[in-house]
Amino acid sequence: MITAVQLRSARALLGMDQRVLAKSAGVSVTTIQRMEASLDVVRGNVDSLMKVVAALDAAGVELISEGAVSAAGGRGVRLKQ
Repeated sequence: MITAVQLRSARALLGMDQRVLAKSAGVSVTTIQRMEASLDVVRGNVDSLMKVVAALDAAGVELISEGAVSAAGGRGVRLKQ
């Protein structure tokens, strides 16, 4: 699962605006806006969410889930090596 904060952070890390992410994921800008407006875990169409996660992965971002190995613990995002 991805949180709205992770989604916004991943875009910021890549210097990518909502329009570019939407295009690379094959979803609408409104979909990205709705996902980023979620209070915690992103809610919505699973297919759209998977497209967004795949687009971020292809762009070079790793999503760190809760409980994953991380020096500081917790959720986050980082650039792939």
